[in-house]
Amino acid sequence: MNYYQPTTIIYHNGEFVKAQDAKMDLYSQSLHYGYSVFEGIRSYKTTNGSTAIFKAVEHFERLKISAESINLPYSFNTQELIDATYEVLKQNNLGDAYIRPVVYAPANMSFARNTESYVFIEAWEMAPFLGDQLLRIMTSSFQRPNPKAFKIHAKAAGHYVNSILASQEAKDKGFDEAFLLDMNDHAAEGPGANVFFEKGGVLHTPQAGHILAGITRATVLELSAQLNIEVKEGVFSMNDIKQADAAFFCGTAAEVIGWQSLDEYVFPKAWNETNSYKVQQAYKQLVVKPLSA
Repeated sequence: MNYYQPTTIIYHNGEFVKAQDAKMDLYSQSLHYGYSVFEGIRSYKTTNGSTAIFKAVEHFERLKISAESINLPYSFNTQELIDATYEVLKQNNLGDAYIRPVVYAPANMSFARNTESYVFIEAWEMAPFLGDQLLRIMTSSFQRPNPKAFKIHAKAAGHYVNSILASQEAKDKGFDEAFLLDMNDHAAEGPGANVFFEKGGVLHTPQAGHILAGITRATVLELSAQLNIEVKEGVFSMNDIKQADAAFFCGTAAEVIGWQSLDEYVFPKAWNETNSYKVQQAYKQLVVKPLSA
């Protein structure tokens, strides 16, 4: 994927600069130790032709929470970052886009606390991260990190080494994506998405604690309530999922995408006959609503 051209405009520490002119310190604590936080956000061309960032406030507030939870100084204003993001979209002539803000640390080879941090915002065109066809999923040999070892609710860069390894393993074995268990062998989440599964019309999803409870996950819960679809949050086994009628991933990059199978188990109900499909269609309609709608 071509993420940028040399003349692509990014926002970097209060200025709009060309990608080719942006610089980062090679002694940054973020580069050496993965000590940074980020967000994945989408903007959409809405039905009235305007461009709208979906759940902008929620994403930038989570960026702040992530930074503060791992002791990264955070002095950035949410509305200013949202305004800067719209300007990045405008200067790059982007409507449907994926947006990546990152807060990163200065040069620091010690483990001492930093007194400052920096921010950049990039954007590029990106189709749904996992495509638009039902997915063949593999149970990963990797587990999600122990929440006592990490601030599991933080969207921290270093956490995603786990995600990369799991996803690469699945794709090397011919699957579309991985699904990970937690340290207690309970169902957890994908490398970059939360999971829901459906049984008898009821949706189920792993409870917070061992997962990054995402903004898209929260949106799915809201849509399910509006559609009068029952949802149960709890602790589930792989056996629970392998007795389900359907399942899907949800996340900003992936949006809402159904599963065809999990390992050897093929989900028996036709996707377009499920409540999961109703949620997927409701999500597609929601993201293209104008902000004033």
